[in-house]
Amino acid sequence: MAQVTVTIDNKQYRMACDEGQEDHLIDLAERFDRYVAHLKDSFGEIGDQRLTVMAGIMVMDELSEVQKRIKGMESEVLTLRKTRDEALTKADKNDQALTGALGSLAQRMEDLAASLTPRKTTESPS
Repeated sequence: MAQVTVTIDNKQYRMACDEGQEDHLIDLAERFDRYVAHLKDSFGEIGDQRLTVMAGIMVMDELSEVQKRIKGMESEVLTLRKTRDEALTKADKNDQALTGALGSLAQRMEDLAASLTPRKTTESPS
């Protein structure tokens, strides 16, 4: 297991993570530190614990909004898939109807051509 040191509100924290996840953990800590810094700039020194809780709530609020957007997008994707499937089914039915109509037309043309072609008749000389 890998270990990294991250800095949040000018305090260092040693943390463990899976191998290969070091940069990701550092990035997350830097992003969280920006929340803490923003709150500190807005409210001043209000205590480390309170600052951390407020930053955590901000992150959770952002996560909640993203989850709502994802749920909306998933719903939209389902609607689009249903619409696509209905369109494909309709297109298949139209193709079948067209194929049938063309087949009937071809048969009628062949029948007409056959009726217009002179037939050989075998006449016996009398």
